[in-house]
Amino acid sequence: MDSHGQYEQRVGWTVVATGIGPLLLAATRDGLVNVVFHASGPVRDRALERLASRLGTEPVEAPGSPLLAEAIRQVDAYFAGERRDFDLPLDWSLISGFNRAVLRKLAAEVPYGSVVGYGDLAGRAGQPGAAQAVGVAMGANPLPVVVPCHRVVESDGGIGGFGGGLETKRKLLALEGVLPEPLF
Repeated sequence: MDSHGQYEQRVGWTVVATGIGPLLLAATRDGLVNVVFHASGPVRDRALERLASRLGTEPVEAPGSPLLAEAIRQVDAYFAGERRDFDLPLDWSLISGFNRAVLRKLAAEVPYGSVVGYGDLAGRAGQPGAAQAVGVAMGANPLPVVVPCHRVVESDGGIGGFGGGLETKRKLLALEGVLPEPLF
């Protein structure tokens, strides 16, 4: 406990190598709180600084923590094609309001190997016509891959934008059998 009788929020993190590059996984005692793409060097360092600022505590490298060890196992299985769903506790504290509601709807209703349009997801979240706001929510997703924002695409067949980069989105969709393997 801190001097005010509050339990200090501890944040553990690790980096796991994947088919789309290194992912930073961070967790609190409540669950996985952040997944960050391309997490090496300065990208990793900036992500850890943002977490410290947002959560009020310095993240500690903790790959052996039970939650992070399980997250690593599930991420490895996903990228090996052996897992379709993540079964991890999630800490939603880095996102709120409409963005959180849309991401929860996405996680609950858009399964592996399928996609949903921005407008359709807006309607499912009770805000028909809010396709652009859904795009903003996807960009603000603190838990990409685990909360599958890569499955949200444009209604005209385009794949839309992606915080991890379009090449990463294409690879994730190809892994799930939605797109042919990208040519690089």
